[in-house]
Amino acid sequence: MKKTAAPKSFEEAVKRLETLTQAMQSSDMPLEEALAAYQEGNELVQYCQTKLAEVEQKLQVLDGGELKELNLEHE
Repeated sequence: MKKTAAPKSFEEAVKRLETLTQAMQSSDMPLEEALAAYQEGNELVQYCQTKLAEVEQKLQVLDGGELKELNLEHE
């Protein structure tokens, strides 16, 4: 399994993670390919965690340093 380019967005990374997970679960992937897929998945998870942390930090700034619970229910 060849290494792919860095994701351009959070959504792209999640989609690639889903693809890797499905491939690893549904096929008899050779050991080397499985290891490469695992490594790529690990890098994608780290990328997603970083992006989520950045968004959380921006939300805290917008909310004056306090992260507030989002309520989507209409009253």
